[in-house]
Amino acid sequence: MHCLVFPGQGVQRRGMGEGLFERYPQQTAAASELLGYPVADLCRDDPEDRLADTRYAQPAVFLVNALSWLDLERAGRRYDYFAGHSLGEFNALVAAGVIDLMDGLALVRRRAELMAGITQGAMVAVVGLSAARVESTLRSAGLNLVHVANRNSDQQVTVAGDRPQLALAVKALRGPGVRVLPVAVSGPFHTPLMASAGRAFAAVLREYDFRAGHTPVMSSVSGTEFDPDQAVGLLSKQIHRPVEWVRTVLALRAAGVDHFDEVNGTTLTAFIARITAQPTEERV
Repeated sequence: MHCLVFPGQGVQRRGMGEGLFERYPQQTAAASELLGYPVADLCRDDPEDRLADTRYAQPAVFLVNALSWLDLERAGRRYDYFAGHSLGEFNALVAAGVIDLMDGLALVRRRAELMAGITQGAMVAVVGLSAARVESTLRSAGLNLVHVANRNSDQQVTVAGDRPQLALAVKALRGPGVRVLPVAVSGPFHTPLMASAGRAFAAVLREYDFRAGHTPVMSSVSGTEFDPDQAVGLLSKQIHRPVEWVRTVLALRAAGVDHFDEVNGTTLTAFIARITAQPTEERV
């Protein structure tokens, strides 16, 4: 069985989407009208370093992901499952027929605005430690305003939170064989510090209809198949709860997926290759 995965914020780069905007002029024009700026120019030239701004990065990544999927669909590619990391899950829902492309873009735009509105925090990637070890270290150090934000692979997690406490967390987490790297985001994404943005986004989500779709999507919040009836809860929690990518990949494998493709880069492919078969609870 085959699954197509969609990355989230962090894969944005100047020049992304080359060729896609020309092949899909109607969708590109509609996206630019909805966003209020020429999105192709943003991706090609990155004026004023706007792709570093969550408000611009998330819609841009979403659109490039979506047009990349249209290329695959046009080529006749079919998948048994879709999944996405953080905002990439909105692409998965579009590909599965749960929501329309422009509704997805409108939701991602509002999501990005709400997330960008919370700036009192930061995020770092920790390479070389399991999520369990990271959580234990944070608890031992008494850092209650720093949380695991993404469980990406067996030995790669991100943590986010209050800036002063995060600086202490970096010192506590560093050690032999461990790298701690800054992540270019503007706030403590996927942590309880984003709860107000999650609540505000829930109100936005209630204005949209989510269909059953034609292909299952594995939720990166629950690690179970996405239920359209639970869309408001799942997609709003995505803002202030961890991205459970390890759990998602294990669930896809358990469902029979043995081949993963990725659009717009290889970030998730690298994570997937570093996720082993044992249950998450056994990783230390």
